[in-house]
Amino acid sequence: MASRRQDSHVQFVQIDGLVALKIIKHSQEEGAGGTDLVQGVLLGLVVDNRLEITNCFPFPRHSEEDDFDEMQYQMEMMRNLRHVNIDHLHVGWYQSTYFGSFINRPLLDSQFNYQHSIEESVVLIYDPLKTTQGFLALKAYRLTPAMMKFYKDADFTPDAIAKHSISFENMFEEIPVVLKNSHLCNALLCELAPPTKRDEKYNFLDLGTSAVLEKNLRQLMECVDDVAMDTNKYLNFMRQNFRQQQAKQQYLQKRQQENQQRQVRGEPPLPEEDINKMFKPLQSPPRLDCLLVANQIDQYCNSISQFSAQSIAKLFMAESLQENAGDSAAASSTSS
Repeated sequence: MASRRQDSHVQFVQIDGLVALKIIKHSQEEGAGGTDLVQGVLLGLVVDNRLEITNCFPFPRHSEEDDFDEMQYQMEMMRNLRHVNIDHLHVGWYQSTYFGSFINRPLLDSQFNYQHSIEESVVLIYDPLKTTQGFLALKAYRLTPAMMKFYKDADFTPDAIAKHSISFENMFEEIPVVLKNSHLCNALLCELAPPTKRDEKYNFLDLGTSAVLEKNLRQLMECVDDVAMDTNKYLNFMRQNFRQQQAKQQYLQKRQQENQQRQVRGEPPLPEEDINKMFKPLQSPPRLDCLLVANQIDQYCNSISQFSAQSIAKLFMAESLQENAGDSAAASSTSS
């Protein structure tokens, strides 16, 4: 992901705690435990250098046979919120994901349309399965200005990628997310916080993280296979294009020699033929999907690195606690 935009006046995203709870609840109720994707609309406003997200509402689940107008539903919801004096300005959308697998064409299309209409709009990505492991996975992304121009031109050839200086690292930019509650909510949470039992003090040292790492590694290998297949296709295109250029050069040299011989004999030269009709230029394969897969690989690598570092820290802490517990038990047995 690219670093934060320098020309954007939105430097971070501030989310109300109630909005985060609504997103989590929506994913738990309609996401089948996190395996199904859920989506919704973000509402709020821009204040100074921050984008405040103060409310949200989900997209209802519907089948393709249902006569459901998504745009009409959004307008009706925002109209009702305005009537009850609740923030109703559209500032983006949210989507759940499965172990960080969210970079694809549908997300790119949706975010481009949002940013094209609303410049400050962002997409919130929530990972419920990773959250169950003790890490709140809630991140905000948006497309970079270079990616907006590149996608607007709809030319995904290698020449266009070089022209716009697009790589998997500067397609999306991550905006820092800050969760904020009112002082009354914080006071209420302190009052409602149950006393922690002694057995529950060390739940944060849970070492059951191998399943998450294994899943991320499997998805990473699938993405690497996709990149390898796409690379082979592009290499085949380059070989065919090179052979065609060689054949074209040989044909031009042969035609030039024939015309020189005819000129010596006093004969008229052969008529010029359209070379492009004889050697039709090969169409370059689009490179957008490969960029998206490369960006997804980068996401998996960062997630694996972060998760591994935290897991190793837990292992050292658990080992230290175990040694201290063993020393205490040995001391007590000696004294007895």
